Amino acid sequence: MSQKLNTPKGTRDYLPLDVRKRNYIFQIISEAFEQFGYQPIETPSFELSSTLMGKYGEEGDRLIFRILNSGEKLKKADISALENDQLAKFAHSLSEKALRYDLTVPFARYVVQHQNDLTFPFKRYQIQPVWRADRPQHGRYQEFYQCDGDVVGSDSLRNEVELMRIIQRVLRRLNLPGFSIKLNNRKVLSGIAQVCGVEHELIALTVALDKLDKIGKEAVIEELSSKGFTPQVLEKINPLFALEGTFEDRINQLRDYLSESPIGLKGLEEISFVFEKLKNEIAENETLELEVTLARGLNYYTGMILEVKASGIEMGSICGGGRYDDLTELFGLKGLSGVGISFGADRIYDILNSLKLFPEHLSEGPELLLLHFSESSADQCDAWAQQLRDLGKSVEVYPSALKLQKQLKYANDRGVQWVAFYGDVEIEQQCVVLKNMHTGEQFTYDVKSWVADWLG
Repeated sequence: MSQKLNTPKGTRDYLPLDVRKRNYIFQIISEAFEQFGYQPIETPSFELSSTLMGKYGEEGDRLIFRILNSGEKLKKADISALENDQLAKFAHSLSEKALRYDLTVPFARYVVQHQNDLTFPFKRYQIQPVWRADRPQHGRYQEFYQCDGDVVGSDSLRNEVELMRIIQRVLRRLNLPGFSIKLNNRKVLSGIAQVCGVEHELIALTVALDKLDKIGKEAVIEELSSKGFTPQVLEKINPLFALEGTFEDRINQLRDYLSESPIGLKGLEEISFVFEKLKNEIAENETLELEVTLARGLNYYTGMILEVKASGIEMGSICGGGRYDDLTELFGLKGLSGVGISFGADRIYDILNSLKLFPEHLSEGPELLLLHFSESSADQCDAWAQQLRDLGKSVEVYPSALKLQKQLKYANDRGVQWVAFYGDVEIEQQCVVLKNMHTGEQFTYDVKSWVADWLG
């Protein structure tokens, strides 16, 4: 019995057209970052477990793919830790490496390790796959590409403004019919915890609030209650669910709410700065919203946080990011603030595919396919193909002298724009016949000059 073949859950294969579509997305993102002065880097697909663990919070750590030690190292597993129910210690003794969960923590390691080779502020972009042991579902994969851009070594809020302009430039060039950019600030969330008297429960509070758009208000309150938040605290949190009006209206409502919290007011000041710089650059099909429950679930954010969603389609965020002031300090380098964004290329791909927004030319094959019917004519076709490739054209020569019908079917299936016939008749008449496969038009050229004549 033959084995049933499939990819692991949460992963997928990409056919040639799919790869061209993804490369189209990568190209637009790369070009946008390059236009703003960002430089490309790459890091390994896996890191030491100690580099990754403890940087994403409990929920994030559970989703990290660990790589099992091999050979003699596996014999060094700490069995006593397992017997004493010290599962984290036992897991580490089994696995010293892990697939990267995102590109930001490896980037922080990269900056610290190569600090003497970099010019600060350092602006980088990176397009590589990441892995998460998450439950596969619509728009959520276990292997997917992130397209990150970061600035480290500058605490200027103008970096946040610049990154949001990059987001606008990319999504506009991809012709998304509309999108919303949601803003918040970790300092605002700290201020909320301060007002409610639960500073020591900041992480539990933000994790629950961040689920509002997924599970709704009642479920968020229920989760907070189950984590020990008292009815008095929940009553203080309740006004946050009722914020309404314009961006400025919400800022004013929050100023009143956070009036006794210096850190919360500082967060509002940072949000206002970014909003003032961008409010006149928002297109008709775009929105810039203050979303006070947005938390971005990752513990390393310390300032501005943002999330982007496409309009009119059921899909999670397609871009997110924020400021992290302390991330490099985890690796021994203090005082180096950073801010970054990450495009979710796979979700963007799914949206463009479902809305049929990819350019038609991506489905086209080579510009020209040379057809032949003998070995001698095949040699001549090879020579012409080389000449045309040197002139920048994409050209194929059909590999075998098969029947015309079979060669034309191949041309149709590949989306070839032109075919050139060079058979016995053409050899006798010293000509080459070219057919436009899109229009059906045919043209006959002299065999000695057809390349120059066809190219015009």
